[in-house]
Amino acid sequence: MSALDTLTAPPVGGPSLPQERRLTTAIPGPRSQELLARKASAVAAGVGHTVPVHAVAAGGGVVVDADGNSLIDLGSGIAVTTVGNAHPKIVEAVQAQVAQFTHTCFMISPYESYVEVAEALNRVTPGDHEKKTALFNSGAEAVENAIKVARKFTKRQAVVAFDHAYHGRTNLTMALTAKSMPYKSGFGPFASEIYRVPASYPYRDGLSGADAAAKAISLIEKQIGADNLAAVIIEPIQGEGGFIVPADGFLEAIVEWCRANGVVFIADEVQTGFARTGTMFASEQFGIVPDLITTAKGIAGGLPLAGVTGRAEIMDASHTGGLGGTYGGNPIACAAAVAAIDVFENDGLAERAVEVGRVLVDRLTALQASDPRIGDIRGRGAMIAAEFIDPVTGEPDAALAGAVAKASTAEGVIVLTCGTYGNVIRFLPPLSIGDELLNEGLDVVAAALAAS
Repeated sequence: MSALDTLTAPPVGGPSLPQERRLTTAIPGPRSQELLARKASAVAAGVGHTVPVHAVAAGGGVVVDADGNSLIDLGSGIAVTTVGNAHPKIVEAVQAQVAQFTHTCFMISPYESYVEVAEALNRVTPGDHEKKTALFNSGAEAVENAIKVARKFTKRQAVVAFDHAYHGRTNLTMALTAKSMPYKSGFGPFASEIYRVPASYPYRDGLSGADAAAKAISLIEKQIGADNLAAVIIEPIQGEGGFIVPADGFLEAIVEWCRANGVVFIADEVQTGFARTGTMFASEQFGIVPDLITTAKGIAGGLPLAGVTGRAEIMDASHTGGLGGTYGGNPIACAAAVAAIDVFENDGLAERAVEVGRVLVDRLTALQASDPRIGDIRGRGAMIAAEFIDPVTGEPDAALAGAVAKASTAEGVIVLTCGTYGNVIRFLPPLSIGDELLNEGLDVVAAALAAS
């Protein structure tokens, strides 16, 4: 019997799956335990997992496991399945492309869908200047190539990243990433000419946006020198660092300084992009226009694809052949992205993100009113987080965040932790989730918190 045979409904994926939390076994069930044992035997120990189940179908707002349990999905595969899992338009586009061809390598024999994705990204990213795009496989690849392009354009080498940043797991992007465990520890030495300065973290630093920016800029000028700096890279809302929303004016001041000093400003919108925050890109929320913007995650509804989009004169700085990769802009992923971007633009997903965010913030704020262990609630749109603290000292409480996440999972709700201190629970539901299912998931999280 296959894993799909254990389902109580047809395993078609997509929103046609029953939209319900259903526990037919304890989590993990016997079939998932069997598959987890196989994973432990066959897969490198460094590849971990958050939820102890094996998925066999997903759609709407649920993930169904190999034992027939249906879990409410408040994680979207880390903001990837924003349009929902197995969205019918994406399924149709992928099936049609697979039947035509799966690969030629765009650098060998180009194809239209790559160009379509580039045109779409040039259109939907912030700013009305002339833009160009290059496609890759992952967010880390996009960030690496954005740095390459910025260095080539400016003929400078230094790059500034920020406290609490996360930019990927390759050597260069580990250097850009702030958090040691589990991303960097033991994996060095890292790429050189990477410098870190403080970000704006209003809940913990108490600074205005202008003051936080002045502090960062002072360090850049004194310790690096503007003439040596190729690029400043930042997530407009920091993701893995804890969904940190900078104070008003911080990003604007950094962008203004970059413009005045010939420094390329790179917005890493891998997690914040594609309607997640209530606008197509989080940069729009702060009124900034990046020189380069990196995208991935939600771009193709679950298929691996990433992009670097930016000012044409910067993107064209590289010599021919300097950008690319065997699989970058794979035709199947590009077909999925064309369909996904159409859904983002025309199916009201940014508006839906605002609605989802309102539910999340209202429910979490009500919890905070009676539980001082919730120190802060923050985020934009359907990218909301709760930071857990010791109510006496204000110190981060990672144990509590982990306990709430674990207890929620055991009751059939997928939630993810994050934060430099490991004390944040992030909520990233697919925008295809219904309000009733979303509220039920939050009921479970609230019960888990009360019992912890």
